[in-house]
Amino acid sequence: MDQSNHISHFVKFIRSKYRMTQKQLAEKAGVGLRFIRDLEQGKETLRMDKVNQVLALFGYRVTPGTSKRKDQWEIIMNHMNRNVQVYLRDKTVLVGFLLDYKMEEEVVKSWRFVSSNNALRYRDTKDESLVQEISDADVIDVENI
Repeated sequence: MDQSNHISHFVKFIRSKYRMTQKQLAEKAGVGLRFIRDLEQGKETLRMDKVNQVLALFGYRVTPGTSKRKDQWEIIMNHMNRNVQVYLRDKTVLVGFLLDYKMEEEVVKSWRFVSSNNALRYRDTKDESLVQEISDADVIDVENI
C-alpha cells in the first residue's frame, strides 16, 4: 500500500468513526465491496466518480480545484427529468429524477424528486405520495448518471 495515499487513510478513518463495516459502506455508497477494499488498500487506479460516490456520504469530494455547487439554472437546464444523483448536506445521496421545482422571487426554493425505485410507478400512476420535496438549501450537488 502506498503510504502517501491520504484518501485510503481518510476513508478507513471516517468509516471507523461511523462504525460502519466495509460492506455497509459499499451498500450505502452504491459501489461494490471490492471497490471499498481497493480504495482502503490504496489502489492507485480507481474510478474517480466512484471515489466521489463514497466520499459524498461524508460530505466530501475530490475535485481538480475548487468545488462549487452548481447554479440553480444549470441544474434546471441540464439535470431536470434525467437520471441523477442528488448530494445532500446530511450526506445522503439520492438517485432518481428531478421532476420540477418551486420558485419564490426567481429563486428555486425546493425540488420535486422521485427515486429511481419509484419512477416507473409514478409515471404510470402520478401518485404524489411517491414524490419527495427537497429544500434547495439541503442540496450540495446534482450529477447526471
